[in-house]
Amino acid sequence: MAPPRPPLLPRRTVAAALVAAPAVLLGARAQSPTRQATPSQTEGPFYPVELPADSDFDLLRNGTRTYGRGQPAWVEGQVTDLAGRPVAGAQVEIWQCDEAGHYHHPGDGGRADPAFQGFGRVQVGNDGAWRFRTIRPVAYSGRTPHIHVKVRLGPRELLTTQLYVQGDPGNPRDGLWRRLDTASREALTVPFAAGPDGLRARFPLVVAA
Repeated sequence: MAPPRPPLLPRRTVAAALVAAPAVLLGARAQSPTRQATPSQTEGPFYPVELPADSDFDLLRNGTRTYGRGQPAWVEGQVTDLAGRPVAGAQVEIWQCDEAGHYHHPGDGGRADPAFQGFGRVQVGNDGAWRFRTIRPVAYSGRTPHIHVKVRLGPRELLTTQLYVQGDPGNPRDGLWRRLDTASREALTVPFAAGPDGLRARFPLVVAA
């Protein structure tokens, strides 16, 4: 004797299930973490021709020299991918001018203070975290205060961008900052808030790793 067949579902029940399926899938996707990549910007003309012998996280010490000018600041963040996962092993680089507005670069006449390291590179840990000790960036001819930032992973360059100071009066006059849309300005412009050991700025970096 053949086993009994399972009961057929009513047509209305089947139709309702088919209609609801896309909504369920869209709901699941909506709950997935999605992030916008940090906007890229030009590298500029002053990336070091030769990396300094001292290129660690502390830009206020260059070899045996200590830099005492400017407003000391910690700049820190985390490197994550578009899904919010830390990009372990990534390298973060920053470079900027000294308090007088000069870079360690022959194109700027080699006028930077030798006590200011001017460039730093760190490798992030498993949590993607990074930080540098430096100064609040300052303006120079034609540019609002900014810090150049680059992210690498092995031989790949994942991001080159610039960090700006929230509320600085020079921002609206800066050609590169002015050309950013609202969302990009918000992503690249951060506050430098007072802390117990100087100013502190947090600059998250989201990359397509």
